[in-house]
Amino acid sequence: MSDSSELPKSEKEEEVTPEPEEQSDDSSEDEAAGDADMDFMRNLFSSALGLSSAEKVLDELTLDGVARYINSGKCKNIICMVGAGISTSAGIPDFRSPETGLYANLQKYNLPYPEAIFQIDYFKKHPEPFFALARELYPGQFKPTICHYFMKMLKDKGILRRCYTQNIDTLERVAGLEGDDLIEAHGTFYMSHCVSFCCRKEYSLEWMKEKIFSDDIPKCDKCSSLVKPDIVFFGENLPARFFTSMKMDFPRCDLLIVMGTSLQVQPFASLVSRVSKNCPRLLINMEKSGQVNPMMSLFGFGEGMDFDSDKAYRDVAHISTCDDGCLALADLLGWKAELEELVKKEHAKIDSQDAKEKASENKGATAKASSASAPPEPKAEE
Repeated sequence: MSDSSELPKSEKEEEVTPEPEEQSDDSSEDEAAGDADMDFMRNLFSSALGLSSAEKVLDELTLDGVARYINSGKCKNIICMVGAGISTSAGIPDFRSPETGLYANLQKYNLPYPEAIFQIDYFKKHPEPFFALARELYPGQFKPTICHYFMKMLKDKGILRRCYTQNIDTLERVAGLEGDDLIEAHGTFYMSHCVSFCCRKEYSLEWMKEKIFSDDIPKCDKCSSLVKPDIVFFGENLPARFFTSMKMDFPRCDLLIVMGTSLQVQPFASLVSRVSKNCPRLLINMEKSGQVNPMMSLFGFGEGMDFDSDKAYRDVAHISTCDDGCLALADLLGWKAELEELVKKEHAKIDSQDAKEKASENKGATAKASSASAPPEPKAEE
């Protein structure tokens, strides 16, 4: 989930005031966000006043040019920004596709409007639709894609600084990216917490899975309040780590790779503007997204992606599925066979583990049924 592995923060989030029980006890998140915003504004005004200069790093604004740059050895800190498009080939729907997207197929839940299923206020009153949907899309039912394993290869080769994901499907973790490699901007199913501000007891992925698949509405063992996966609903704040990490990561970025996202949801979409003026940006997507707003550009605030203008010097758009784009880039890098072998090996490992778990479950169910149907043993005579 993002566009459905991508759980969106509201486009109108600036107008939403979280309930007091959702707010943090300290101001670290607000301070981090404020510092990041100040840096962003400085960059904007610097650009508008012509105080910054940009150097062309890529010898060609193509996928080949990006590959040569990576192979040059000068590209040591790659940041990936990813959304729902990297998970659709795994079978997880995105949010906004007109006929196949998640929002287009929620009629069965009788919602007042599609986004209500991810509204924190609605969830607290009517949790049933969300948990019914979670049962359909729960992590563990899908395998990571070629795109996920391409990012794992970047990590293994020591050039992935971080992956910023809108997705909540945990497939980045399944593919081998660990906590420090990831900023899960819209949260994750990986952990859950009691929604009561006075409690906030933590629960594991397995605990939540058991509740969801037994048709129980998860309730806290300690205070009986609802328990919610740690995904960001409309009306909630993004994780504080999102704001603190972006301030450290993006100024150091050598190459920004954006994959499978419409870049419509803020503040995630604004991250493309936080890299240096010299940093190349590659978009792998089914359509061009995140482009310069013409009105903002008139005032010198052209901080979006620029693929086609006469002034374009660093942005590359590769229009394809994310898997095809990653395979094409891996081929140019000389990594294609290695990537295909990694995907094959990891998928086989997942299939083997699933088979073992199913065999164990079947064995347990058979033993339980056999025990229930067996006649009681006669009591021994005294």
